[in-house]
Amino acid sequence: QVQLVESGGGLVQAGGSLRLSCATSRSIFSFNFMGWYRQAPGKERELVAIITDGGTTNYADSVKDRFTISRDNAKNTVYLQMNSLEPEDTGAYYCRTVGALGNSWGQGTQVTVSS
Repeated sequence: QVQLVESGGGLVQAGGSLRLSCATSRSIFSFNFMGWYRQAPGKERELVAIITDGGTTNYADSVKDRFTISRDNAKNTVYLQMNSLEPEDTGAYYCRTVGALGNSWGQGTQVTVSS
């Protein structure tokens, strides 16, 4: 089983920045990909960004050029740098891993962007 612990959420004004972290209990190389998803109140959970085991990244159109996903292999941690935040980015952000150990989700961290 994979344990994921997210951190870094908070309240920020529009235009500000936050960096989310997701620490895993397994080596990053155990996963086919790692990703960040978010869920706004009353909406379905949506993909924000993913990074594959080969380092390929993919982003939702709404966050391209503002968010960057990265990883630290030594720390078994994946990050989401969020810049130029907008009120529409408000929601609970979840880390997800997919690989031979299955599909795992973190508990989520709240991001609130005020206008």
